[in-house]
Amino acid sequence: MKPLLTNNKITITTRKRALQCYIEPILMYACEAWTITKEIQKKIEAAEMWFFRRMLRVPWTARKTNEEVLKETESTRSLMNRIRRRQAKFVGHIMRREGLENLVTTGRMEGKKSRGRQREKMLDGMTSWMGTKRVTDTLSESWDRESWKDMIANAKGQGT
Repeated sequence: MKPLLTNNKITITTRKRALQCYIEPILMYACEAWTITKEIQKKIEAAEMWFFRRMLRVPWTARKTNEEVLKETESTRSLMNRIRRRQAKFVGHIMRREGLENLVTTGRMEGKKSRGRQREKMLDGMTSWMGTKRVTDTLSESWDRESWKDMIANAKGQGT
């Protein structure tokens, strides 16, 4: 895809569409099940900027800010928000079903907790992205499909 994405004879909008059609689906494969930490979020945002810089043929030694690159490509950082939206749709789907996935996602499994600091759960990141106070509020909201869709559409976004 490099010859297509770096070709200056092709308009930037066409190259961005090729990026969205061919590269991003590969990058976002199974993103619904990811637990996104701040470190992973930074890497995803860096990859998105790397794609734009490669499209513009900006060398990594050039002193060009990310905002300048985004302005030149006439776009915004949207990859992280798309991943979060896909996760929110998946969580809503899982919460409305009463199966094993629901039990695992909500953490209602029998047994002892492991020692030390508990790992961050996918629902913790989802709650902070949606702007709700507690995980239980997020879970109770997922039962009503229409209000869940409104919450996804009006999510404040985390870091993007």
